[in-house]
Amino acid sequence: MPTYYKFNYALRNEAGEVVDSSEAAEALFFVEGDGSMIPGLEKAVTGRDVGDEFAITIGPEDAYGWPQRQLVRTVSRDMIQSDAEEIEAGMIFQIGSGEESQVVKVVSIESDGITIDGNHPLAGITFNFDVHVIEVREAIEADM
Repeated sequence: MPTYYKFNYALRNEAGEVVDSSEAAEALFFVEGDGSMIPGLEKAVTGRDVGDEFAITIGPEDAYGWPQRQLVRTVSRDMIQSDAEEIEAGMIFQIGSGEESQVVKVVSIESDGITIDGNHPLAGITFNFDVHVIEVREAIEADM
């Protein structure tokens, strides 16, 4: 049976300032191997015990990946269906449908179309976590 892990965290930027934490939100949790946690953080927590505290730096290759050029492209305006009066840079849309759908961010608007970026918003970022493991147990059906 897989293991359930729950932990408090602080996420620090490169200057060491806390930019997010479980103090402002809820503790994070995952079931080992369920794919819900970024791989580097799952790897770092797996095998730990309640009370363990540690710092971990996770590079893009073990988080949301590196930005991929092929995911930035120009599409025709009719590819984006929106109720918005005017499409502006920075807006986020879903294009396509079903399994072919993709969430994209508008990068720029040109006369020949709209440049969109399908990369995860956190692609290319290195994460610095302080972790405190607060629960470790055998996973139960309700955790899955």
